[in-house]
Amino acid sequence: MPPPTQPPSSPDDPEPSSVAREMDDEDLVEELLVTVNSARAFAEFRRTQRKECANLLRWLQLVLPLLEELRDAAPRLTDDAYRRLALLGRALAAARRLLRSCHDGSKIYLALESETVLAKFRSVYEKMHSALDGMPYAELAISDEVKEQVELMNAQLMRCKKRTDTQDMELSMDIMVILQNKEDERNADRAILERLAKKLELQTLAELRAETKAIKKIINERNGQQGDSTKQIIDLLNKFKEIAGVDEKNVLGDVSMPRSLDKCPSLMIPNDFLCPITLEIMTDPVIVASGQTYERRSIQKWLDSGERTCPKTRQPLAHLSLALNYALKNLILQWCEKNMVELQKREPEPAAEQDDKPKEDIPSLVEGLSSLHPDVQRKAVKKIRMLSKESPENRLLIADNGGIPVLIGLLACPDKKVQENTVTSLLNLSIDDKNKLLITRGGAIPLIIEILRNGSPEAQENSAATLFSLSMLDENKAAIGSLGGLAPLVELLRNGSARGKKDAATAIFNLVLTPQNKARATQAGIVPALLRVIDDKGLGMVDEALSIFLLLSSHAACRAEIGTTAFVEKLVRLIKDGTPKNKECALSVLLELGTNSKPLLVHGLRFGLHEDLSKIAKNGTSRAQRKASSLIQLARKC
Repeated sequence: MPPPTQPPSSPDDPEPSSVAREMDDEDLVEELLVTVNSARAFAEFRRTQRKECANLLRWLQLVLPLLEELRDAAPRLTDDAYRRLALLGRALAAARRLLRSCHDGSKIYLALESETVLAKFRSVYEKMHSALDGMPYAELAISDEVKEQVELMNAQLMRCKKRTDTQDMELSMDIMVILQNKEDERNADRAILERLAKKLELQTLAELRAETKAIKKIINERNGQQGDSTKQIIDLLNKFKEIAGVDEKNVLGDVSMPRSLDKCPSLMIPNDFLCPITLEIMTDPVIVASGQTYERRSIQKWLDSGERTCPKTRQPLAHLSLALNYALKNLILQWCEKNMVELQKREPEPAAEQDDKPKEDIPSLVEGLSSLHPDVQRKAVKKIRMLSKESPENRLLIADNGGIPVLIGLLACPDKKVQENTVTSLLNLSIDDKNKLLITRGGAIPLIIEILRNGSPEAQENSAATLFSLSMLDENKAAIGSLGGLAPLVELLRNGSARGKKDAATAIFNLVLTPQNKARATQAGIVPALLRVIDDKGLGMVDEALSIFLLLSSHAACRAEIGTTAFVEKLVRLIKDGTPKNKECALSVLLELGTNSKPLLVHGLRFGLHEDLSKIAKNGTSRAQRKASSLIQLARKC
């Protein structure tokens, strides 16, 4: 009689055959405990992943009692228990690597690749869930209390796998604007950069130095691969260094090793000999008011940019005098002579070109803004516009001399050219957060909105850029919306120049981050205006329009107007034929709409979208792959 056939095993069932054991039971449990405790040692994380890291640490804390009871009880592990604990070990090791990356990895990389990093978190959750699901607690002599705790955690892990994205849309849009605006950069773009630097915590010398080191590590690991992504990371780093006044552009070079020392790389240079700004050995060390020492050329450039703080300590400088550090200079010379090192010779700085009028004229120019003679007013505001763009020092002088209230008064001037120069001056001044407050409290927003409605084309463009800059303060977002700023912005998006449309789109995106403004934008006709932008292929603003649509689609009232079959068909065409970024953005909007309205997704699927989703899930950008996979899962439920 033949032996009875065994039922086929499910892929999820534990393997019936014996498991190859690479270590003793006690060693396996001990290794798991070491992995968890070493992962829990990371306390600080990059801002963009801080919330996700906190969640992961909480789950590691919850799994700890299970491992401690296993260590204390030391039961004989069955093959199934051993296999599951080995799987858990791989999940915990992946969690530790991920936490380390979010602890000391490149902040720019983690922001640019936030979708990829989020996918790694999801992968860790899935591995932990697979390992813990079906754990034989009875065989392992685990207490009921710990069993209930782990099972509850496992249910939370299951929900986490299904959770929708929590992407920082403001951060995403800021990065998109900065990376796309390679030409025609204006102070509005600098304002975005400063906001990005603040959000990513890349403002101080120490932060930028650590970021440079982290990026070099990425470059070495990639070994020439992913060139476009690496270039974006380096470009952003250089922009952050530029606005911080750091003269250290070449991330590919060894910033801690000056060129004159290339022939002796093993030589250890005392840290005190290196300028904190350039990280090169100093030839002319000088002491500033805070007591710190810098290379004269570097600190002078820092001060010339308008900075009035110590780069290293961030303390305000009581005075700007520089005193030669004779003792340190002698020590450096003696060390160089002893080690046969030739100091790098510096080329003299080119003589700075003098302005037509010295900066001491700013008080008289501010006074000229109030002149009874129109010609004097016109010349004064034109010069103020130029000076306010040149440097932080000029902006500080203009504000300190009472320039902002006078400029706000000039916004109502009937002369179109005066309006244009005035609103552009305020745009330049609004780079500084203190000035944003002064401009807003001075009652400028209604007057800027009026110029946006009726000013010259350039004045309208710069009014939109000014509203964008002011809207970086959250309280101003609501104020601009309630004062009627969205309707003229939508009109500029509909009928403005190419540059005007870009300024309008950027401002609208920032404003509709607040729920009240989503409804106001919809009432102002934003939906048909954005559809025209998408249809105008020569404009090159499809991604910006879709990013605004994504924000609007999270609001029920706006979704009712957006959610049409015609719009879904437009998204399908972009998913099929658009650029990789078009596809990524269109998938995001379709996923948001489909999650809230299954019939809309079913309508899109009728156009043969399954095949495109499968291709993108394998070969699209990292974010597009995730969106496509989520849509495939949602389609199966439909």
